Amino acid sequence: MINNNNIISSHKIITLVKNYPIPVFAIIGLLAGSILQWTLNQHELGRWVWFITLVVGGTPIIWQTVRGMLHRHFASDIVALLAIVTAILLNDAFPGLVIVLMQSGGKALEDHAFKRASSSLDALLARSPQLAHRKKDHGLEEINVTDVRVGDLLLVRPGDLIPVDGEITNEQAEIDESALTGEPLPKIKKIGEQVFSGTINVGNAFEMRSDKISGESQYARIVHLVRKAQQEKAPIQRLADRYAVWFTPITIGISGLGWLLTHNVETILSVLVVATPCSLIFATPVAIISGINKAAKSGIIIKTGSAIEQVGKAQVVVFDKTGTITFGTPIVEKIISANKINSGDDLLRKVASVEQLSSHPAASVLVKKGQEICGKLPIPTNFHELAGAGVDGDVEGEHIVIGSQNVFENFVDAGFAEYIHEVKKQINAEGKMLAFVSINNKPAGVIVFGDEIRPDVNLMIKHIQKLGIKKTIMLTGDNIDNAKNIAQQAGITDFEANLLPEQKVIVVKRLRQEFENVVMVGDGINDAPALAASTVGVAMGAHGTAISAEAADMVLLVDDISKVSKVIEIGQKTIQIAKQSIFVGLGVSFVFMAIASLGYIPPAIGALLQEVLDVSVILNALRAR
Repeated sequence: MINNNNIISSHKIITLVKNYPIPVFAIIGLLAGSILQWTLNQHELGRWVWFITLVVGGTPIIWQTVRGMLHRHFASDIVALLAIVTAILLNDAFPGLVIVLMQSGGKALEDHAFKRASSSLDALLARSPQLAHRKKDHGLEEINVTDVRVGDLLLVRPGDLIPVDGEITNEQAEIDESALTGEPLPKIKKIGEQVFSGTINVGNAFEMRSDKISGESQYARIVHLVRKAQQEKAPIQRLADRYAVWFTPITIGISGLGWLLTHNVETILSVLVVATPCSLIFATPVAIISGINKAAKSGIIIKTGSAIEQVGKAQVVVFDKTGTITFGTPIVEKIISANKINSGDDLLRKVASVEQLSSHPAASVLVKKGQEICGKLPIPTNFHELAGAGVDGDVEGEHIVIGSQNVFENFVDAGFAEYIHEVKKQINAEGKMLAFVSINNKPAGVIVFGDEIRPDVNLMIKHIQKLGIKKTIMLTGDNIDNAKNIAQQAGITDFEANLLPEQKVIVVKRLRQEFENVVMVGDGINDAPALAASTVGVAMGAHGTAISAEAADMVLLVDDISKVSKVIEIGQKTIQIAKQSIFVGLGVSFVFMAIASLGYIPPAIGALLQEVLDVSVILNALRAR
């Protein structure tokens, strides 16, 4: 019988060899040569095995480093390149092979940790509208959205994605625009008003005239914005490379000085071997892997090493409002009774009873609220969904109607129009969804829906300010009054309202010109371009869209905004530990270089000393976990 565990292990070994051939080849060559040299006393054959392994394994490293230098990328690899080349020229393979193993092993370690690539454009395109229903003389025809032409008359069925931007022509429509604006409450749109591709019809079927082809519609513009933001995102200089810029010329200078002092070419190799910056090769990736693992235990997925480096140096954090600072789902904010007969709780009980049979997004909120306060609810009779966003039904002998302003303008006498006018004078209805209620064709009250701020936002803002964040700002497509109110509750001093997705990108780019590192936190499709444009994008992945999660550099798997301060703290700690390893490692390397330049450290001994330093650096970097 075949052992499944053996099959899995074999597969892992094959994958390891396939993905990281150079370090695997270097280990095999090093071991084979060592056995020949010190166990079988085949000294010459052992040296040849080492030399062939050095040339074969070192050539790709040399080529990659030279290619990087041609592109003006002067990294820590240059010292390793010089050590490998010198070892080949001097026919001293063992120390050169140790350098090959360290260099390729460090690269493999880093690559293994950061192999998760973002596919935000694929996710965006997969979610985009694919089909449309065009009206013809003989009826409807289903066509690809790319075949829609300006002026076509389209039918949008309940639950359909709106295929292109256009204008409503025959019926009032109820549209969920949260994918584009981030706002949770559906919008009522009348004949002549604009609707946008990628939004959802949550009401009855309606007809629209296309104003744009799919490639020029709102959803396509968001895809374009994400692509453009990713292309414009400048490459980030890694922590190790910044120190390599000055360490490399100093190493070359000490090598030359050693040769002048000893007149022995091997002194150059000794200096290069002990100077090969293992602290730069290993410290940062090991610390970052440890930081990524620590974040994962807290429900934070970090996709790249540069992301954890940059979040640790963040100066500004930008927040989307709906779904990020707030929960992003409508709540019953207030119940206003129109008379003394029906109290707020009594009105809620009757309304929630009728809404039990409704499919409207706000219905489940009302039902849950009603069950919490009033307990078991009676089942309505004669239930109907009303065109124009409303429902009606009978509860315990009373006829209940719940719906938008338009429902009561159409179906209830003029007395209700006066009541609607009076309610709007009393409350600020801007940005709110109002559900009016009538009992037996008489005004009974109004239910005000809003969006609720997360309870832990204020503490999170205070925490990130203590961590050194210089500025916090909230961006939203909501109106300025609601934005100001939410920002004040959260403790965020700066905000910008009434923003489209492309305007959020402009704000993020402006902040990146003013500050070095900008973190953007969001959850919706409308946030994806800004997440891609920021230095580090953080997506609320628990209830956010897959598209925002793919466009971001980090994803919060738990619906907890306090994780933003947690990941900044982890990033700061990771960078602190990586720097400690780098400084200690470079300091010890300088001591070794000084001794080697006087001819007191042979190349082979220098390689072994570097291995000891490797272990020390790795153990220290693991503290980030």
